[in-house]
Amino acid sequence: MPEMSRFPVPDRADLPADLRARIDEVEERSGFVPNVFLALAHRPDEWRAFFSYHDALMDKETPALTRGDRELIVVATSAENHCLYCVVAHGAIARIRARDPRIADQVATDWRKAELDNRQRAILEVAVRFATEPWTVTDQHLAALRQLGLTDEDVWDVGAIAAFFAMSNRLVHLTAMMPNDEFYLLGRVPRDPRGEPSST
Repeated sequence: MPEMSRFPVPDRADLPADLRARIDEVEERSGFVPNVFLALAHRPDEWRAFFSYHDALMDKETPALTRGDRELIVVATSAENHCLYCVVAHGAIARIRARDPRIADQVATDWRKAELDNRQRAILEVAVRFATEPWTVTDQHLAALRQLGLTDEDVWDVGAIAAFFAMSNRLVHLTAMMPNDEFYLLGRVPRDPRGEPSST
């Protein structure tokens, strides 16, 4: 497997206690540590800011912008930015949160043809514009989201998620970070009651 980063990756034992605690929690919940948690850890202040903003945007849900929708924004915009890590990692999370083993691959390949409803398609259209050509987003684009039931806070989140992950995509390109092998199967195969991938 390629190195995790072009830059130094600190030993977990040497990290500040709050970073170690969060990484331990993620490992306990997921069964592995996503590379992003370690690759960014050599700059602890930025690590804290990065994950604080990530959590504020991604760990909430509203009726018109679900947690699954938020992950699909990441997949669609990261695909436009050719960010392998974010497409694979957030594609896995999107499959789980949307309870759909097909949707992340469809969105990563061509969100315009993916099995989305009109609300999701409009969200991704605006998000991709924000990520790639933000100057083309108009009042009309945002009004279209409101007509589909998104609140002003939801619209803000669409733009903020696209903006945050545009930065994240660039950090991944800077570090040459690769996705963990574990992401590739998540959400694709049935799991048994113990949480292990099923053999059937």
